[in-house]
Amino acid sequence: MSGQQMRLTATVTGRVQGVGFRFRTMAEAQKLGLDGEAWNSLDGTVRIVAEGGKPELEELLAWLRSEHAPGSVDNVDAEYGAATGEFTGFGVG
Repeated sequence: MSGQQMRLTATVTGRVQGVGFRFRTMAEAQKLGLDGEAWNSLDGTVRIVAEGGKPELEELLAWLRSEHAPGSVDNVDAEYGAATGEFTGFGVG
């Protein structure tokens, strides 16, 4: 990871549940050296919290918005904030 640690919080809408979205997100995040978690929400979205360097977080966000993400992504709402250090590794909830 590079530079100051930050947090990315993202909500992904579309056909993103039941298509391996969380597990592929975990694989991408691990490849980038990010910590955090991805989980399904009751409203049909996938929520993602990831912590690491800003370049790596931006790369994950670009992947979430790309055609390489599984399913059919309609929108990704994202915001950056300060990292809390609460995660060790990246998991699926």
